[in-house]
Amino acid sequence: MKPYLISLLLISKLCAAQQWMAEAMAGTSAYNGDLTQSLVSVKRLNPAAGFNFKFVTGDFFDFRVGLAFERVSADDKDNKSRFLKARNLNFKSNIIEFNVGIEFNLADPQVYDQYPYLFAGLGIFHFNPFTYDDNHKKTFLRPLSTEGEGLPEYPTRKKYSLIQPCIPIGAGFKWKPKENSKLLMSYEFGYRILLTDYLDDVSKTYVSTEILQVRKGAESAALSYRKIGVPFHEEGFPRGNPKVKDYYFFTGLKIAFALEKK
Repeated sequence: MKPYLISLLLISKLCAAQQWMAEAMAGTSAYNGDLTQSLVSVKRLNPAAGFNFKFVTGDFFDFRVGLAFERVSADDKDNKSRFLKARNLNFKSNIIEFNVGIEFNLADPQVYDQYPYLFAGLGIFHFNPFTYDDNHKKTFLRPLSTEGEGLPEYPTRKKYSLIQPCIPIGAGFKWKPKENSKLLMSYEFGYRILLTDYLDDVSKTYVSTEILQVRKGAESAALSYRKIGVPFHEEGFPRGNPKVKDYYFFTGLKIAFALEKK
């Protein structure tokens, strides 16, 4: 009977530790892609926030579902390369992301009050890159087809969707405030693997500004090619790097509140 009693005690302890928690996160977000050279730059940091519902098992695996809100941006003026500075492109985009994931605690939460963890999941996000034209007018870039997307002259360049899948991965560190089992604090770094290279509306080569002007108007031609004082002679020359996908990440402090008593 002794092994059965031990098993029952362990099961009852694990069930007692299970609980639903609401979690809020505040931090910063950033992007890397065709408009960046450095891995991290203070100039590219933007505010970010997230909200999760978590099922804490009290064991090595926890589960979560949530929403994240971030802004990403970049400007060629902040790059060191004179070629990129001369390209003179920039963008901003607000991101709304829905994700589900699993956290793997690297130590037993029933034994330790502080421990690192890893996480992975699946997500879907909405973005919409925009810039400001020479008259400081906010202009969304996708409708302009700045690289010929959706135009009959460039049949291989399809319109990119503003809703895309992502793969969230990352790591963090959790700790329980003393004498308060209803709270769980953590600091997390999250990286998003993307399947699109158009987060910044830049990917492939320059297309004819004459075609853009006829098909999409003068603003499309002007925002496709923004070099100052240089006549356009670069049709077919690189505007971005299609071999490397864009990505974004965010990091911040999280606090989780128990929704039910243990």
